[in-house]
Amino acid sequence: MAQKLLEVRNLTTGFMTEKGFVKATDRISINIEKGQTLCLVGESGSGKSVTSLSIMRLIDYAGGTILDGKIEFKGDDLAAKKQDQMKNIRGNKIAMIFQDPMSALNPVFTVGEQIAESLRLHQNKSGDEAWKEAIDLLKLVGIPAAEMRAKQYPHEMSGGMCQRVVIAIALACKPELLIADEPTTALDVTIQAQILELLMRLKEELGMAILLITHDMGVAAEVADHIAVMYAGAIVEQGTVEEIFTNPSHPYTIGLLKSIPGFEGGSSEKELYTIKGTIPGLGNLPQGCRFNPRCPHVMDKCRQVEPGDFKIGNEHTTKCWLFEDKPEVTVSGGTGGNTNV
Repeated sequence: MAQKLLEVRNLTTGFMTEKGFVKATDRISINIEKGQTLCLVGESGSGKSVTSLSIMRLIDYAGGTILDGKIEFKGDDLAAKKQDQMKNIRGNKIAMIFQDPMSALNPVFTVGEQIAESLRLHQNKSGDEAWKEAIDLLKLVGIPAAEMRAKQYPHEMSGGMCQRVVIAIALACKPELLIADEPTTALDVTIQAQILELLMRLKEELGMAILLITHDMGVAAEVADHIAVMYAGAIVEQGTVEEIFTNPSHPYTIGLLKSIPGFEGGSSEKELYTIKGTIPGLGNLPQGCRFNPRCPHVMDKCRQVEPGDFKIGNEHTTKCWLFEDKPEVTVSGGTGGNTNV
């Protein structure tokens, strides 16, 4: 049995607003095993980035609070740790690639210095050792003329080059888990493909696990081992990539897949499929299933009671009342209670 590297259980994170405490993630549960790639997918505003910031405990600096749940990394609960303790984990054992590479880099330091800083801080490398390793890391992520580039500032490099520098910083200490939050959003299509290919190559070479956050189901299909679909702060379906793409169960997942051009029953070159409506504000969620205002299969029960997680396969779960009467399906969690159906 594969060993769990990261186990998140019932994670609830939120922010205090003028209208009171708003949950940005609601009872999130995911597992990542060693060497595995888990893709967290969903529309903007679904809570994906908040989930990643919570795992890194950076949500504390963004005005958020972890209200409940556990974040166990190799059996150690990160949610219970103080920030001083997290400094030895963050950037060392768990690293993160942020959405915008230009804002993630310090404009007044050379890129080589920014890579070397992580090595000095976490690996106790001397100045010369750290600088040499910084150049090696630039070579590792495919930056030509690494010795020259190491002396340049972020504004002297393209967006694609800066993203590779951010990846080099994240990989400096050979983390066991890499969290990549929309790592290709700001890049053009050809560079996106290069960055994804680079991440997958480095994953194999270094043996690390990856939590990849994306809104693109096509990207998830290419790189994921497992997929968790997130909507309005909750995970509505998760399973292996094969289960999600061959047997999608939640209407939201089906809608995301149908929006992919060329997908069976989905968008064509002439007409793009769209999911009707918009994602609700986290401070104004509908009663019952949070997807019910947009769902083509909505029932009265959907508007009244939130479904639990129906297990429809070995690793496949869905949060949808359509599976209430399916044989040999179990449900847990949600306001619907814990029952066998």
